[in-house]
Amino acid sequence: MFRQLLINGTLAALAVSLAAASRPAAAADVAVLQGLDKITARVTTIKAPLNEPVRFGTLQIIARSCNKRPPEEPPESAAYVVVNEMRPGEQPAKIFGGWMFASSPALSALEHPVYDVWLLDCLSEPHAASSE
Repeated sequence: MFRQLLINGTLAALAVSLAAASRPAAAADVAVLQGLDKITARVTTIKAPLNEPVRFGTLQIIARSCNKRPPEEPPESAAYVVVNEMRPGEQPAKIFGGWMFASSPALSALEHPVYDVWLLDCLSEPHAASSE
């Protein structure tokens, strides 16, 4: 319980620091995530256009919001991400919903028995769902 309170407090502090920047964070079109398949040890860069589901293994990832501080501010990108597990023959199960911060990936990353997912950056790009 103490760990959860600490995490919630840190997330709140990061959110306040993003909001308190002298210029507002720029909204971006694409959340750039990194995914690790623990079985194969393969690391994949995932570009998730806002509000468009992308797949990573059995996971469906939907980035709802992605903000990046301007270059003259301390670097920070934050994205609100929803992750559902899509197992064949079963209903999708929401396994993560929350803010991820690029500067503190361990603070709010998806930890799953097979996959880890964390935020790298927020970009403004044409909408094109892809995984590399």
